[in-house]
Amino acid sequence: MKSWGMSIAVLLAAMAAGCSSQPAPEKVAAAPAQPAAVPVPPRAASTALEIPAVLMVEHEVDVAAEHDGEVIELAADEGTKVAAGGLLGRLDDRQVQTQLEQARADLKISEYNVQYNEAELHANQARLERAQLMYKEGLGSKADLDTAEFMAKGSGYDLESWKANVEKHRAEVRALELELQKTRIRAPFGGVVTRRYIRQGDMLTKGARCFRVSQLSPLLVEFQVPETDARKPAMGQQVKGTLLSDPNRAFDARITRVSPVVDAASGSYDVTAALVNPAAELKPGMAVRIVWSASSSPRP
Repeated sequence: MKSWGMSIAVLLAAMAAGCSSQPAPEKVAAAPAQPAAVPVPPRAASTALEIPAVLMVEHEVDVAAEHDGEVIELAADEGTKVAAGGLLGRLDDRQVQTQLEQARADLKISEYNVQYNEAELHANQARLERAQLMYKEGLGSKADLDTAEFMAKGSGYDLESWKANVEKHRAEVRALELELQKTRIRAPFGGVVTRRYIRQGDMLTKGARCFRVSQLSPLLVEFQVPETDARKPAMGQQVKGTLLSDPNRAFDARITRVSPVVDAASGSYDVTAALVNPAAELKPGMAVRIVWSASSSPRP
């Protein structure tokens, strides 16, 4: 029994010695601390708005008839260049001409009567002076003096009456001359006739459309910019545009007007630009597309 116990003791001692002879594990060095990451703000995304618009001009108007009557002359047609006040057409003016001739004759009669009454007043004033002198010298009666005073006053009243008639007839002449001018259809400004609505022989009423007159330059384009757009238009700023029918045909324009108000319905405002040296084929009414470069920050 003692030998068996000693053997177990020796075995346990050998095992303990073997375990103690193994090398201790090495310590792992701690990793250096990394600096905290700094957040980078997102870059603004560049966008370009393509805004549909139409070429236009500042002055374009439909010329209306200012008088009733039959069209008896057409002095211009589509494509005709006209100066300001240039004749476009003429209405029948015979009735107005007749009335004007009569008014001028009445004016002439009134003017002659003024001259006659001026002479009559001068003569009656001279008779009054003689009657006053004779009455003062006792050579004339009071009745003669009263008669002379009455005649002088009457001549004065007649003269003023005829002077008023002259002014009346002058006013009638001016009114009929204006009516005569209204039978002429004239261009309100220099430009080109782009449309003719009437034909010779048509019976027109006052206010009827007759011609459309347009200035062909400067060519303008008006487009709408969203009020939320980060980039705001400035006077003189250049914009690019292309024809809607042919994107390869481009043009430049400079901003000439920015509306001070925002349209509540669309949330945008009007911007007007004038084309820079436009090509000859560009005409008012052409559909175009404005390329509006805009920058907007992405939403969080």
